[in-house]
This record gives sequence, structure tokens and C-alpha cells, in this order.
Amino acid sequence: MIRVVLVDDQALVRAGIRGLLDLTEDIRVLAEGTNGEEALSLVASLAPDLLLLDIRMPVMSGIQVVHTLNTNNMLLPIILLTTFDDDEALLQGMHAGAKGFLLKDISPERLADAIRHVSNGDSLFLPALTESVFERLANFAATEHDQYQDRPTKREQEILRLLASGWNNREIAEATGTTEGTVKNHVSSLLSKLGVRDRTRAVLKALQQGWI
Repeated sequence: MIRVVLVDDQALVRAGIRGLLDLTEDIRVLAEGTNGEEALSLVASLAPDLLLLDIRMPVMSGIQVVHTLNTNNMLLPIILLTTFDDDEALLQGMHAGAKGFLLKDISPERLADAIRHVSNGDSLFLPALTESVFERLANFAATEHDQYQDRPTKREQEILRLLASGWNNREIAEATGTTEGTVKNHVSSLLSKLGVRDRTRAVLKALQQGWI
């Protein structure tokens, strides 16, 4: 069972999301909060498997919550929610350590699948990336074009694209016709080449460099 803490300042939104998740067999909402401070308290007291967090909230924003958890070595799988395409918030959330970013109009099936992927250690950003985000990342990459000489191979770039879409090792292995062990080796190679410690940062770095 995936244990979720849901934090959003709008009661109707919380009720709607909780109602949808209650229909699943493997996801349950442990508790609800209305602001960032409550989110920190609930994470500390309940140790959930995943935090479903609104970006725009009173007292403390979702981005501030992610930063605080990361600073205090309490970071857990976090999905940020928003009602609109917020490019700046998306980039800030990725840098802070969030594992996913979703619009609130996502379908029930996609929301549940996203929670399963992210709680399993995967990342999920690509569906929320807008054209303007790609443009900004590409511009950033242009200024640092020569920073990385050891570029990912074509297969590694393919795996990076699938990681950005939230696919796990088994799904990537099936899609690429390889084994999970081979995928794990590719991921380890990517982390080493990019100089990062996890998949989320690998995806962010690859986007910044214009490789995906």
C-alpha cells in the first residue's frame, strides 16, 4: 500500500483527489494538510511514502517545503501539483528535489500511475514540460555546450527520455528490448557521466544540455 499525505489549501481539491485515490486498491491518503507548515509536520509524524503537494499555498509554498525537507535530509518522493503551466515553479521544483510535477486536471488513471512511479523512485516531469521550458533549458545548454565532453550514447539518450517520462527499469527494458540489468548499467553510466547522484538530477542535467 502506498501511503500518501495530501496538502492543498483548497478543500474541494483535496476532497476530489482523495475521492479518486480511495478508488484505487494500492493507494491511500493518510492525512491532509492546508499549508506548507502542516506538510512538514505531517511528514515528520507520519513518515508517508509520498507527499502530494500543491505549489501555491499560504504560510509556506510547496517549493519551500521541498527545499526545507531536502536541507534537513528528510526528502521523500514528492509530486508537485498546480492548476496552470508554471514554468518557473517547475524548474524550481526540479532543482529543489521534487520527483514529479503534474497539472491538477490530470486524469484519475494518470494521477494514480504517477504516484506509483514516483513512489518507486522514478521521476515524472516530461508531460508537464512546456515548449517555453524546453527553450529556456536549450538556451542554458548553449552557454555551457563544452562543459561535458563525454556525451551520452544514442541508447543512453533514449533511456534518459524514458526516465523523464517516469518509466521504471522494467518498462524501459521492455521498450528497448534489453534486460533490467542492462538498463541499470546504462543508468549507472549516465549518473557517472553527468556527475549527479539520482535520476531526477540526471534528467534535469540532460534537459539543460539539450540531450533530450
